[in-house]
Amino acid sequence: MYRAHFGLRELPFGITPDTSFFFACSNYQQALNTLLVAAKNGEGFIKITGEVGIGKTLLCRKFMSTLDDSFVTAYIPNPFLEPRTLMLALADELEVAFEKDIDQYQLLKAINHRLLVLARLDKRVVLCLDEAQSMPLETLEALRLLTNLETEKRKLLQIVLFGQPELDVKLRDDTIRQLNQRISFHYDLRPLSRDDLEFYVSHRLSVAGFSGSRLFGRDAIRALGAASGGIPRLVNVLAHKALMLAYGEGKQQVRARHVRAAANDTSAARRFPWGWMWLGASSVAIAVVGIGLAVMK
Repeated sequence: MYRAHFGLRELPFGITPDTSFFFACSNYQQALNTLLVAAKNGEGFIKITGEVGIGKTLLCRKFMSTLDDSFVTAYIPNPFLEPRTLMLALADELEVAFEKDIDQYQLLKAINHRLLVLARLDKRVVLCLDEAQSMPLETLEALRLLTNLETEKRKLLQIVLFGQPELDVKLRDDTIRQLNQRISFHYDLRPLSRDDLEFYVSHRLSVAGFSGSRLFGRDAIRALGAASGGIPRLVNVLAHKALMLAYGEGKQQVRARHVRAAANDTSAARRFPWGWMWLGASSVAIAVVGIGLAVMK
């Protein structure tokens, strides 16, 4: 696509959670530090919340990859599961052997045995649950009961909940107040600040192999902030489209008009008045077609 044009090894603004692109601004580094300190202290429940697209999954993966080999991690990306199915998923993550028709009691016993074996090997087990706001209340309560598994010295299982702000609303439900009381560490991820945004864009470009001076003009950075609200996923989508537009024009720098065109082509972004634009809302699609035709020649 545009990699060779801008001197890039790879696309810099993908929306998959690639830990090599993790941006350690103060907000995200503090969240990561909170997770690491809580995990090493053996806390039962830890909670990370943030808006859609804020980077919770990337933070989760960075956290798991940062833990040393004294930790065993289990990851469940979609915990919209009934309690038994969640237990089965955890057992699978921990490589617990069990019969297909195992009952609930025997399943819990098998998980407990596996956790005890790992504890004797001086291993700590951390379960990370992404999209935790989607968990049914009865499944959240089953999680609380799992944290009752412990030795005289420490918990056998630590649980980290990553979720949207709706998770906080759900945790205030009176039926799971005991779980809410057990959350000892919590961090709320915030959007990128204006200064962070410029460093974020520069960081991703550098990781992708860009070695030039300034690929995104200052006006383009301001437009990215206005259109994305500092939400990293939206920044990535808009920056990618803006690069496509600049490439389609044969330009070596992205300007505000490219970002504005990208924003008007992206339903989740904050739109710009048509008077600010000389490119129509369909310009990104036109640029994509143009790029495709150029490649086919």
